[in-house]
Amino acid sequence: MYQEQLNLTSLDAPLQLQLDASWIQFHLGISRHGLYPRSSPVVRQLLQDMRRSPTISADYSQDEKALLGACDCTQIVKPSGVHLKLVLRFSDFGKAMFKPMRQQRHEETPADFFYFIDFQRHNAEIAAFHLDRILDFRRVPPTVGRLVNVTKEILEVTKNEILQSVFFVSPASNVCFFAKCPYMCKTEYAVCGNPHLLEGSLSAFLPSLNLAPRLSVPNPWIRSYSLAGKEEWEVNPLYCDTVKQIYPYNSSRRLLNIIDMAIFDFLIGNMDRHHYEMFTKFGDDGFLIHLDNARGFGRHSQDELSILSPLSQCCRIKKKTLSHLQLLAQGDYRLSDVMRESLLEDELSPVLTEPHLLALDRRLQIILQTVKGCVEAHGEQSVIASDPAGESAPDSGRANPTS
Repeated sequence: MYQEQLNLTSLDAPLQLQLDASWIQFHLGISRHGLYPRSSPVVRQLLQDMRRSPTISADYSQDEKALLGACDCTQIVKPSGVHLKLVLRFSDFGKAMFKPMRQQRHEETPADFFYFIDFQRHNAEIAAFHLDRILDFRRVPPTVGRLVNVTKEILEVTKNEILQSVFFVSPASNVCFFAKCPYMCKTEYAVCGNPHLLEGSLSAFLPSLNLAPRLSVPNPWIRSYSLAGKEEWEVNPLYCDTVKQIYPYNSSRRLLNIIDMAIFDFLIGNMDRHHYEMFTKFGDDGFLIHLDNARGFGRHSQDELSILSPLSQCCRIKKKTLSHLQLLAQGDYRLSDVMRESLLEDELSPVLTEPHLLALDRRLQIILQTVKGCVEAHGEQSVIASDPAGESAPDSGRANPTS
């Protein structure tokens, strides 16, 4: 199929789908405990494959295709150039979401930026995957950094004429491209190679919705996406009492999973968690998938306490989560040190600057102080939720195709 689409005349045998491909094994290894088991050799191989495999196609994502042409480019005023992402397919037929570098490591999000027009940072996606793995959540799809040749690995393999049309050569002789409507239409908001190579993050795709249906649910602590509005949780300190009366937060562990997500978002500084997704197969107690983390790690100098509202208002936390946080607050396992070491694995290291790493330690102390205040106010038994039997995932990293 790909030979016909690309009009290839090679005498080589057609590419064959290998059932032991790392992306297939990753999909088969997803369980009710997380996206992958601990110490998974499959994830290590998947990261390596996404870093090295040749691309055979590049295209817009399906949601962006649906919106193309749905706006007037002359009316777009978002200065950040917000979205610019592509779907890359590799020679083993795996797919990844590519987000190019939009901001230098040392740059902070301007204080005057609203969270919903902030840049999407490729290094934030990479760092979020490593942090999620360190916290033992395993809810962020495997993500890796890569230097992409935008000419050979995007322009020359795409069949999308609109994508082809947004490529140009800058006055500095660098190959650049920009996002088409509805996000940004101007060449000054383009990203450019040097002259062809461009940093970016690659996040592994989850299984097709046809094979593994997912539910997208509004976050009860969603923010107001307007210049002046506020949501109820921002003005009502007893908001959690209302949430706990609503299905499914009144009977399942969903609320505890929301609090896990809030802790994760507070550590990375992500204010843009308007929805969450989960696999329908695992029911109401299934884990929440931590997708789209590119607006994290924007400001190391500010700790946005409102992100912690689910924890501070509900005063509940999983025992397992608290144990991990307490361990990472100890000198021998300091979170910043563990993150620094983990990120050395990535090709684009250093992924985070030192101030961002140190901010993790500071924010971790804020979380623990919040839990301490809750325990003093309500008692340990009321605050710390015991873990159900079997919540820890097995350590086997290889999927069983027959399971």
